[in-house]
Amino acid sequence: MLKTITLAFSLSALFSITTAHAEKVEIYLTDILDNVQNGYCLDIAKAQGDKANPDDGLQGHTCYSPSGELGVDQTFDSAKFADGVLYMTEFDVCASVASNDADTSVDLASCDGSAAQSFTFSGQGTITPASANSMCLTLADATRTGRSDANQIKVLSLVPCSDNLSAYQTWSVRSSAE
Repeated sequence: MLKTITLAFSLSALFSITTAHAEKVEIYLTDILDNVQNGYCLDIAKAQGDKANPDDGLQGHTCYSPSGELGVDQTFDSAKFADGVLYMTEFDVCASVASNDADTSVDLASCDGSAAQSFTFSGQGTITPASANSMCLTLADATRTGRSDANQIKVLSLVPCSDNLSAYQTWSVRSSAE
């Protein structure tokens, strides 16, 4: 009986520690590239805030955090990185790729634990599908504007990892407190 209680307490304590480290963060490109404002963050395509539709997939978009808060359509759970998952907390979806081929878009879907939703990312550096570590999440060179000229958008897709493209492939995270 004592072993059962000790094990239950230990598991409970471990779970509490794990969840305590969960932090909502944005994933941003470390190079500001041509952005005139706050750099590029992973963002749900086509809409802002809680009106975003995960069916539209991910893109690179001007980051919101320098305005003081993380945007709900740019928020990921940092604790899930260790599990290989890019999980968007506010929409209960995970990043997903339909294939590991070049120019594949990055979609969002209900989290299912599949290989299509498994990525390698420690919170800094490249983001690669776990099944294709030679392919990186990459922002395109071309830029378009959003609702205002200050909001800049780039297509996000898989592209072979390359030192020549590191400015478009190197990511980090930050919370609104940073």
